[in-house]
Amino acid sequence: MSEENGDRAAGHVAAFNACVRSDDWASFADRFTPDATMRFVGVPVGPFIGREQIAAGYLAQPPTDTLTVTRSVSAGDIDEVWFDWDSGGSGAMTIRWTGDLVAELTVTFG
Repeated sequence: MSEENGDRAAGHVAAFNACVRSDDWASFADRFTPDATMRFVGVPVGPFIGREQIAAGYLAQPPTDTLTVTRSVSAGDIDEVWFDWDSGGSGAMTIRWTGDLVAELTVTFG
């Protein structure tokens, strides 16, 4: 993984964990492009299309558990991130970036 891409994914995870701890999701959607897509596999939530829907999704059902990255791989504008929920369980994220913003996020629950 390149350092730049690793920093990009690590920054997203750090921002996510900070929002879980503070329960302040109001600005988290600013990390996404205006037309971003967020999908979940293994849970009946979403998909959310556009920054406004993503923000509404986080505000309506805010995550309550932080996560720890166990492995990540980057190729171009895509980061694959595997993680463990700190309360138990695991998952993976595929993040496609446009510059420093998330254009597409798919979260799979293990």
